[in-house]
Amino acid sequence: MKRFFLAFTLVCFALFGLDRPLEAAEPVVVASPDGAIKAELTSADGVLRYRITVDGSQVLAPSTLGILADGNELGRDAVLGAPTTRSIDEHYSFFGGHSTAVNQAREAAVPVTAGGESYFVDLHVANDGVGVRLRLSPKPGRKIQADRSNWRLEGDPVLWAARLSAAYESTYQTTSLGNLGTNSYGFPMTAKIGGLYVTLTEAALKDYGDLAVRRGADGALEGYLYADRDGWITDDAVVQPWRVTIVARDLTALVNSTLVQNLNPSVDPSLAKADWIRPGRSTWQWMAVDAPRLDDQQQWVDWTKALGYEYYLVDDGWSAWTNSWESLASVCSYAKTNGVKVWLWTNSKEVRDSEARKAYFRKAADIGIVGVKIDFPPACNRWWSTWYYDTAQDAAACKLMVDFHGANKPAGMERTWPNVITREGVRGHEYHMTRYRRLMDPAHDTILPFTRYIAGPGDYTPTVFEPKELQGNTWGHELAQAVCFTSPFLCFGGHPRDYVANPARDVLSAIPAVWDETRVLPGSEPGKVAAFARRSGNQWFLGVMNGPADSTLDLPLDFLGQGTWKATRLGDVQGKADAWDRRDDTASPADHVQLQLSPRGGFVGWFRK
Repeated sequence: MKRFFLAFTLVCFALFGLDRPLEAAEPVVVASPDGAIKAELTSADGVLRYRITVDGSQVLAPSTLGILADGNELGRDAVLGAPTTRSIDEHYSFFGGHSTAVNQAREAAVPVTAGGESYFVDLHVANDGVGVRLRLSPKPGRKIQADRSNWRLEGDPVLWAARLSAAYESTYQTTSLGNLGTNSYGFPMTAKIGGLYVTLTEAALKDYGDLAVRRGADGALEGYLYADRDGWITDDAVVQPWRVTIVARDLTALVNSTLVQNLNPSVDPSLAKADWIRPGRSTWQWMAVDAPRLDDQQQWVDWTKALGYEYYLVDDGWSAWTNSWESLASVCSYAKTNGVKVWLWTNSKEVRDSEARKAYFRKAADIGIVGVKIDFPPACNRWWSTWYYDTAQDAAACKLMVDFHGANKPAGMERTWPNVITREGVRGHEYHMTRYRRLMDPAHDTILPFTRYIAGPGDYTPTVFEPKELQGNTWGHELAQAVCFTSPFLCFGGHPRDYVANPARDVLSAIPAVWDETRVLPGSEPGKVAAFARRSGNQWFLGVMNGPADSTLDLPLDFLGQGTWKATRLGDVQGKADAWDRRDDTASPADHVQLQLSPRGGFVGWFRK
């Protein structure tokens, strides 16, 4: 009779989709919906650890979980209780490399007792990876002192990583786990383990300090709260950000992962059908001419209109205009009559505090501003991690989109607050400007799509055509940046005068800000070459960025649908960086694009019915 009752109960849980407690056991094993990925949680010898296998092979060796709070190591002397499980199967709209995000996963909430305290470990296991975290109940005066998360990658894999920078603007380089030394590194980073690509990062970063990692003496990547070295005191519940391990069998699967976004709460109900949140392309004067001049603002609007772009961004320097807000209102008015909408730069110190922020946003919205680019937030400690959310909410109340610049890495908050349409947190084109006397590592561009952009959109400000600003890149490489780097607020860094006069103006005006489908093409390898095919509606764009060495590519066009397509092919001219080998012809899915690329070269193709 007991067996019958247990079987009947389990059937009822399965039929009605209810959460169900399992019998206490070790290890707690959760499998992905397709069964390929498994996460295993144990407390052997009292230490809380988890490991990840793919097809039965270990990808992440037993790695520790824990938080040091009030001198108590929550992760030591741990005893696991009976988990409660649930399945997730949902789809939602997404701005980025594809239009629909898929969230299919199995989750377990595992009660744990350690050091006289009870808390939960959450496991989220999806077809594209694993998230784990601790959840602590409210406790008056709790002192959070340190984070004990680590990752133990199998073997000594190749890594593509960037050293820690508070603004996440370091160069990505090819290295290996064994060669990281004692330096600190920021997320995301990507490793290749066997035939798998594995990206490490965190998600749902709120009311908690940003995490960096260092290689420990035993080879583990040890997490630490670099901006909260003294910790913090809180009476509230403590929800550790998800510690994320994305797993992909190929680069196409990697760049299409939405695990970071999936681990965030669903969209705030007030924004579920917000028609004022609109991806688009923008002109921007900072890289072209430095601070904006009031006397040529109408010309900038006219250039924007001529290119067919939706937005114009007025950057730092506008506040020095005479009667700055009134002058800005006149720019917005002129732009509106020409079908162009205006974004506004501001320093984070202007919107740091709640009341000042709300007043600033109301003032901006009242004169016609549709988006704010907020620059220079400090290193992301626990207080600032919550500031991002408060700022997004206050901006949404005024129907303002947001671009966080000089910001920490993305952690998926754009799912909850889709008005946060992009952020920087990337070493972008500003570092490549001649007036700053900096050069970009030639491998950096080819690594970014497979590291930083796995976590979310990035405001790289791509594409310059002025010869002195190329600094080794070709026009083909520069234009391909706009295809390969995703940013729903696609703010172009070059001078629109150069765009309007360029022989590739039609292609430049056709490249969209968001995509319906993305494929990574054969020959792509982080640090060497990035070749992407992206679809928007019934047109495809092919973008290729080459790294530091010559490359030979044979790219099949089998992603095209049946029939004949109009084709525009923009290739490099050998020995002349500021020129096009342009060909306008036709293409079919049986065709190939064959390329001989010089260092820092590139190619863009535009295919439409």
